[in-house]
Amino acid sequence: MIQKHTILYLFTALLVFYGCNGKGTTEEKARKVSLFNSEWKFILGDNPRASIESFDDTSWRILNLPHDWSIEADFSVDNPATPGGGALPGGIGWYRKTFTPDAGDKGKKTYIDFDGIYWNSSVWINGHLLGERPNGYISFRYDLTPYLKYGENNTIAVRVDNSKQPNSRWYSGSGIYRNVRLVTVDPLHIAHWGTYVTTENVSAESAEVNLRVTLENNSEETREAELVSTIKDTDGKVKVKVSNKVTVLKEEKIETAQIMTFENPQLWSDSHPYMYSITTQVIEKGKVIDEYDTPLGVRSFEFDRAKGFILNGEPLKIKGVCQHHDLGCLGSAVNERALERQLQILKDMGCNGIRTAHNPPAPELLDLCDRMGFIVQNEAFDMWHKRKSPEDYSRFFAEWHERDLTDFILRDRNHPSIFMWSIGNEVLEQWVHMDVDTIDLQQANILFNFAKSMNKNEHSDDLHANALLTIKLANIVKELDPTRPITAGNQEPRPYNNLFKSEALDIYGFNYSDELWDKLPEMYPGKKYIITESTSSLMTRGYYEMPSDQMFIRPERWDSPYEKEGSQCSAYDNSRTPWGTTHERSWQLTKKYDFLSGLYIWTGFDYLGEPTPYWWPSRSSYFGIIDLAGFPKDVYYMYQSEWTDKAMLHIFPHWNWTPGQAVDIWAYYNQADEVELFLNGESLGKRSKKGDEVKVWWRVPYQAGTLKAISRKGGKEVLVREIKTAGNPVELRLTADRDTLDANGTDLSFITVEALDADGYPVPIADNMINFSTKGNGFIAGTDNGDPTNHHSLKKPSRALFNGKALVVVQSDGKKGDIELTATAEGLKSATINIKCK
Repeated sequence: MIQKHTILYLFTALLVFYGCNGKGTTEEKARKVSLFNSEWKFILGDNPRASIESFDDTSWRILNLPHDWSIEADFSVDNPATPGGGALPGGIGWYRKTFTPDAGDKGKKTYIDFDGIYWNSSVWINGHLLGERPNGYISFRYDLTPYLKYGENNTIAVRVDNSKQPNSRWYSGSGIYRNVRLVTVDPLHIAHWGTYVTTENVSAESAEVNLRVTLENNSEETREAELVSTIKDTDGKVKVKVSNKVTVLKEEKIETAQIMTFENPQLWSDSHPYMYSITTQVIEKGKVIDEYDTPLGVRSFEFDRAKGFILNGEPLKIKGVCQHHDLGCLGSAVNERALERQLQILKDMGCNGIRTAHNPPAPELLDLCDRMGFIVQNEAFDMWHKRKSPEDYSRFFAEWHERDLTDFILRDRNHPSIFMWSIGNEVLEQWVHMDVDTIDLQQANILFNFAKSMNKNEHSDDLHANALLTIKLANIVKELDPTRPITAGNQEPRPYNNLFKSEALDIYGFNYSDELWDKLPEMYPGKKYIITESTSSLMTRGYYEMPSDQMFIRPERWDSPYEKEGSQCSAYDNSRTPWGTTHERSWQLTKKYDFLSGLYIWTGFDYLGEPTPYWWPSRSSYFGIIDLAGFPKDVYYMYQSEWTDKAMLHIFPHWNWTPGQAVDIWAYYNQADEVELFLNGESLGKRSKKGDEVKVWWRVPYQAGTLKAISRKGGKEVLVREIKTAGNPVELRLTADRDTLDANGTDLSFITVEALDADGYPVPIADNMINFSTKGNGFIAGTDNGDPTNHHSLKKPSRALFNGKALVVVQSDGKKGDIELTATAEGLKSATINIKCK
């Protein structure tokens, strides 16, 4: 996102924070970019008079953005979002903020930028309606300048209408859930999302950088200036600088091009995501009147029909995951540290790709993907004209799709981590005759999740219209960014798919249908292929169904509701949907065929909503490799063994069972020839992977004690892992992912909670209720345990252990000092941990 790029690279030098009274610092900057998140007033409910400047909001709640009001509630089947939408409430909410612009800014332009509001937002300044945007995932800007009273109080009012439900197949959240900024610039300035950078003739020896800059002159006179652009490396060293003269007529917008070549560039890749920056200055009469930073990652890539994805001249398999936008117990409210934690957990697994399912993501996610090295498939829409939920975006598509798609591309096209644009996910325009009006809500949820299994072979009366729409959307993207290929996620793999018939997709994207992957070159000769969505395996962390060599397909058919006592799914790789497959098979096929550019697994993390294969009492998904709290499921280690070069050995499940019970022990490992398993010192035999197998396993009659696994290569020990029978819990343990935070009011520490036995060993079946309290300079931002059936609000300061673990998230309050977190449970020794805020 161009404006976000400005924020990122100007953060230290240019960021101006508004205090409690909304006044900025007196330091003059060429471009003032101010976070506009603090001390908003909020009320859940509707009052049409709340847009009026003089409206009395003294009784409203005061809070900081980003904010998601839905996540604050308990889960309930009565909420109209249904369990498919997370079983949390929507409604209508109002936000208001009073601020005082500097008198010295009179004569400049002042804008307000919203990264995202879910959804149907209307924005006023001093009672003047600025505009409305229905799409909850789109970033947008309004010009405040004509209505501002400089040196006086001004009031922004925002109405958010998420009352018509269900409008999403997954949890959306509600409110101003992304960041807001004020931007103040000279009337002659670089426009919103006003740079576009591309690279050509890239090699280790040199690279050509092409920069297009859009200048906007809102003055009453013609302006002449010098445009200077400088490429700097991460140490701030100048690599190359160019300049040219520009003349911009009054009330005119122009685009100018600059070409820069520099030697010996460090190339951006998933393993070495080196970032440069381009600083562009507008200089008039020797004075810098505007300054704008654009990120730069120098890389070359192509998608080859036979070899798949090629980055910087080398074939690279995309090992990706699909990610919905919620952050577990934080809901949809964006937090950069929470996003970073998710990406780091995935990176440690060996993941190198993210698909933004199924909507434009928060800008912070793309900034992190740039810096951390992910191959991003950036997705625009989950539906077009044909709806999937009764109140979804299809209601607005006809009027808004051109504007939304344009803004999406303009915002994001400078991110080097983006390698493809997706114009749709499983849109019903693949076919024609699918009518949801006669389907009840639960059946509709099942239908749209299970449509992967449907056999639709009728030809369409309006095929031509659907093909033309596909072409239209692709052309919008190509006009704004011709450098990246276009794809879409298709669960209809056969040639009568209208999107395929349009010939508008540069890469054919396939959701599931793994039985056809090997046949794709025959079905679509000369095309390029990506598995846009795969697997849909179902798992609950720490829950195991045996025998593990039996496959549990749930439900048996796409149109069959499914219930099971406890509503959990097996954490062995032996539970899947009828349209999906196992993690093992998806990866085996992707690894085998070079023509497959890679895959995006459904999903990296569990997410709120879409609780396939169940309905209520479940309220979140089972698809993730990692649970909602961020605790890896066992299959995480399968990928780590296949996708990383780090020696690893993981055995599971736990070792607390009924005496004599037959328990299946699986081992994922790498960099070894064999694994030998011992029970209480007695060898149970050696196992080695054969062919394309990814695991070895044993069936062991349970007896209390210690399981020990030893991996060996050439007879030499590589790694040793032990699992012990745990006793009754006697004390709690708290483990923080970070014990020092930035005292910025947003930084987080994710703290794992476990119960230990008398020997200090974690109890994997503990389910004790834990209560949390804090002292000092922080507060509890949320709690979780990964249980998809728990109905306790994720904002409450208590949480039961689930299969031995829980999570508490502590947030800085913006002041320096210490945070003391205490965890207590009846009958157990309490635990305390200190987190420093600097």
